[in-house]
Formats: sequence, C-alpha cells, structure tokens
Amino acid sequence: MEQPDAWHQTDRLDIEHGKGDPFAAAVRGTRMAMVITNPRLADNPIVYTNDAFLRMTGYSRDDIMGCNCRFLQGVETDKGAVALIRDAVQANKDISIDLLNYRKDGTPFWNALYLSPVSNEAGEVLFFFASQLDVTARVDAHMKVRQEKDHFEAEVAKRTRELSEALATQTMLVHEVDHRVKNNLQMIAALLAMQTRAITDPAARAAMETMLTRVEALGTVHRRLYQSNNVERFDVAEFARDLALDLVRGSGREGIRLHLDLEAVEIPVAKAPPVALMMNELLTNTLKHAFPGDRAGRLSVTVAPDKSYFTIKIADDGIGMPVEVMEKRSFGKRLIGTLCRQLNASIAWQANNPGTLVNIRLPRETGNSSEST
Repeated sequence: MEQPDAWHQTDRLDIEHGKGDPFAAAVRGTRMAMVITNPRLADNPIVYTNDAFLRMTGYSRDDIMGCNCRFLQGVETDKGAVALIRDAVQANKDISIDLLNYRKDGTPFWNALYLSPVSNEAGEVLFFFASQLDVTARVDAHMKVRQEKDHFEAEVAKRTRELSEALATQTMLVHEVDHRVKNNLQMIAALLAMQTRAITDPAARAAMETMLTRVEALGTVHRRLYQSNNVERFDVAEFARDLALDLVRGSGREGIRLHLDLEAVEIPVAKAPPVALMMNELLTNTLKHAFPGDRAGRLSVTVAPDKSYFTIKIADDGIGMPVEVMEKRSFGKRLIGTLCRQLNASIAWQANNPGTLVNIRLPRETGNSSEST
C-alpha cells in the first residue's frame, strides 16, 4: 500500500504542473521505480521518489531524500557507465543505460535506467526525471548465454586442433578421431538444443539457435571426413550439398526452391572447418533475411574451379539484404571477415535483381592440389 507521504510529495514540486496533475498521480501510482532530482540545488539531489523505487532498493524515503543518486553505486558498478550518466546530466540530455546498482542490504541488481531533463518554456532545466527497472534476470541470461557460447566455441577449437594433429598419423587413426569428434559435436549440439528450449528471452534464444547451426555445420564436416577415403583432402562441393539440404530442410520452408550447381573442388582438410563455418553463416543469413514470413523463392549454391581460384556463390531472389543488416557489425559478419582473412579469400555482396548474390573467391593454394605448383 502506498505510504501517505508519497501522495503529497509532488505537491511540493515548484512547477506549474503540480498538485492535482494526472501525470503526477501516474508517477505516484505506477509500479515502475521513479525519482525526480533538482539540478538547481547543490549536487542535484532527489526531491521526489515513488514507493516503487523504495520497494526496489530497500531504502526508506528519509534515507534518500536530498541525496544524489550515487548512493546506489557499489564496488563493481561500471565507472565508464557512471561517467556517461554524468556527461548526460551536464549536457542536459536523455540517456538510457543498464547499470549495476546495489540495494540498501548490499545485494546487487541490474538497473535499466532512463534519465531525461524536464525544462520549462524558457528552456531552463528544472528537474531530471529518472525511471528504473530491475532487469537482473535478463542480464544474467545474456551473460550465461555468452559464457556458454565461449565454452562451446573453445570446445570446437580444441577438437579442430586435435584433428589437425591427428592428420599426421595413419588413415585408420584419422578416421577414428573424426568419428569421435563427430560424436562430441553431436553431444554439444544436443546440449545446445536442450538449453535453447529452456530460454524464454527471444534474443538469447536466437543467439543459441545460431550457435547450434555452427556446431552442426562442423559436425557435417567431420561426418564427411569420417566417410571419405581421402584423409588429407575435403570436397567442398559435397559438403555444400549436405549443408544446403540440411539447412533448407531444417527451416521447414517448403516454398524455398534449392538449386545446386556444384563441381568437385578439393581443399586441404585443415581448411575445411573455416570454409564450412563461412558457408553456414552465409546460408543461414540468407534463409533468415531473404525470405521473410512465408515468402517463397529460389536459393542457389554454386561451387566451381575458376582458373587460379575456386569460387563459392550463394544467390537468392528474395527481398535483398536490408541496409541495416549490411551495416550491422554482428558476430556473424565479424566471423565471416575473420574466416576470409584466415583463408586469404575475398568476398563481395552484390545485388541480384532481385535478391542478393554473395561471391567468394579463394586462392588456388586452398583449392585442388593439381592446381598448386
């Protein structure tokens, strides 16, 4: 139940809209934590707080009235974030930021803070209005996903290194390693799938689903290596066939027509994981963005030798890559850039009229051994 004093606090604010203002009544009654500070007083102190703020932080009104909001900070509060808030106040600008704060009993919580100046008609800043929301559960979920992603990527890197070392041994040993790595990746994929089903946050769930496709792509690499008679070479065309069919089938999109134009191109086994990850990122991105909703369309995958290079082309007749996707520095785009540098490859995104064409060129020392001299 709201404390009686809270109902009258906004009556004491020196502003035209005070007593009886429905906005003030809404601030008093909302379940979102809110405070108002007065920058015209020394140290920009709190001059109003609603009961929701007191419940969230554990402080009483007598504890905090007349104090600067920095009492919520603690030993692990990000000083950089605090500096951004201070700069926004000095510049009389809005700011929205997640900040680690502490309750009166010392327990930490993540605070989604929105701070905005309130000015009069003359442009003078009279107050700062701040709303707070406890988003600890969301931040913890994101941190957990990030830790699990790092763990799984480290496991994949570890298995890939083990495979590279095993290639110096006899064929039977290499096949055995491939078989075990494939099984380990299948176990990782199963754990990822279980974790994904338990996540309710859409962004975290999407990140886990994307990581799952990367692990499954590496699993396809090792399955083909295990089935191949050549333990030193990897056929990009056959892998592209398996990956494209698996991703389109897994998407459940019956309206997508898959066209494959694949010529045999073998690469050293050490190059297989980065090539596989790059193709998986590009195909997954196409299925995600090119055909929104239930839109039908054509997805084309080409693998072919090209003089001193071999090329991989992925084309669609969808809506075209949105500008925000082209400009976004996502983890997937950074991963593609890193893989291209690792392979000494070039990549170009082009309009396909309609749709998008991605063209990758890899130097011949990455391609058929017969081309390398």
